[in-house]
Amino acid sequence: MDFDKSLYFRFLDQLNTVSEEMEDAEVVKAVNEKSPKDLTRVQKASFMFTLKNRVGGLARALRVFEESGLNVVHIESRKLSRANSEYEIFVNLESSKGVVPVNSLTRTLKRQVSHIQIDEPRLTSKNSLSSEPSVEEGSNSALIDTTDSAVLNENGELIRKIEAVEVPWFPIKISELDICSKKVLLYGEELDVDHPGCKDAKYRKRRMYFGQMALKYKYGEPIKYVEYTKEEIETWGVIYKNLTSMYPTYACREYLENWPLLKKYCGYREDNIPQLEDVSKFLKERTGFTIRPVAGYLSPRDFLYGLAFRVFHCTQYIRHSSDPFYTPEPDCCHELLGHVPLLADPNFAQFSHEIGLASIGASEEDIKNLATCYFFTVEFGLCRQNGELRAYGAGLLSSISELKHALSGQAAIKKFDPDVTINQECLITCFQECYYESESFNEAKQRMREFAMKIKRPFAVRYNPYNQSIEILSKTQHVSNIISDLKGDICIIFDALKKIEDSNEANSNSKFSFQYKKLEEAFRNLSLDLQDTD
Repeated sequence: MDFDKSLYFRFLDQLNTVSEEMEDAEVVKAVNEKSPKDLTRVQKASFMFTLKNRVGGLARALRVFEESGLNVVHIESRKLSRANSEYEIFVNLESSKGVVPVNSLTRTLKRQVSHIQIDEPRLTSKNSLSSEPSVEEGSNSALIDTTDSAVLNENGELIRKIEAVEVPWFPIKISELDICSKKVLLYGEELDVDHPGCKDAKYRKRRMYFGQMALKYKYGEPIKYVEYTKEEIETWGVIYKNLTSMYPTYACREYLENWPLLKKYCGYREDNIPQLEDVSKFLKERTGFTIRPVAGYLSPRDFLYGLAFRVFHCTQYIRHSSDPFYTPEPDCCHELLGHVPLLADPNFAQFSHEIGLASIGASEEDIKNLATCYFFTVEFGLCRQNGELRAYGAGLLSSISELKHALSGQAAIKKFDPDVTINQECLITCFQECYYESESFNEAKQRMREFAMKIKRPFAVRYNPYNQSIEILSKTQHVSNIISDLKGDICIIFDALKKIEDSNEANSNSKFSFQYKKLEEAFRNLSLDLQDTD
């Protein structure tokens, strides 16, 4: 029951050749026989569903699409490993009317099938590589039904409707990052003409391998280990050797503190490219962050959504060997050497996480502003430690030349202020016109918290680490639940402070005793305020 991937067909014209009495294989043959190839640029959506174990199941499901005025342009199937009598079907749909009615379509389809997974509607183009995700034999991914939480507005855009207010679509469950991670802007063989690997067929093929592997990844699966080539390891080694010699002079304290741990637990060394699965496990234990493979550039919105779930999208490919010290795009050297060491720091991880949370349901303008702040902090930020400027931005810590330039004394340096920083242009192919410094991650985090409070959305959000989901806070009951949790935390804090005060160490330290009394008073007042809310 496998379908030719090069075959496209107009289902609307062929459906009268299909009946519910036919076997599924006969349905496939009948639909594929008359397949025009004159598809135009229209809106698409992808559905994956499990057929109920009954005769004519596929024909019934396909008739739902026909009755909605949709065309099936791609279809695949496979037997489920958990039930040999059931099939999982992937269908790519197009609408000549410009809108795929996902919400109503899914409600109708659920009467004919067991499970449904939907992908966001989007316009197809010859360079779209996320519109036809493959279904592999042996895949153990769970199907996700997001029907009740996502709707299409009158313009055919996927949105969320929260308390009658429409906001841009965002993932609520961590598994819904499977949708975000496939919306890649740059990927695989489609390299710009000025990319060092553009004319290297072998390199483009290797990039396609990494890209396909990332696109097939589903939440909950282990990240596949990669056998890097000798050339790739040598490229890594050149970069690793040169950058690590600079870090003691240029990198911030928190970065340097985590470096020995990465060597010990993740295999960081000159002759070895660390595996993302090992790095992800390490970060999970340190700060709760995990790694997810990605095929290339994501949009700012989709990348920030990942941070809201403490997930960092990370590439596995490496830059072209012809120029080890230049890459026009993020690669594993940038991710592993620039980002990962600081994602292992709790304060920095929280800073990144809160930027992600601020993006949930934000407008396009707010996303642009958040992305700019992220760019000039997490990517190109500076901090002052012991009276000296140090780098904490991953873009700096993975670039020999720009790291030297930013801390040369010749670069323009400004105090980080989100309201000012959002007006700064982000430069990709050359040095930044200026850089922004903070006294600490905590200072940058506080400034971003104040900035995020200005984002206009009719609700607040928080991340629930227990079920790995985004909680929408739009009613008093939602806030009451948080207050209840907070009371428990305050009791723990009181207990800890009391035990410290009673210890001999605390009694001999008058400064601590004074600080404890102030903390105790502050928490007691907060506790009384919370009781008033009951």
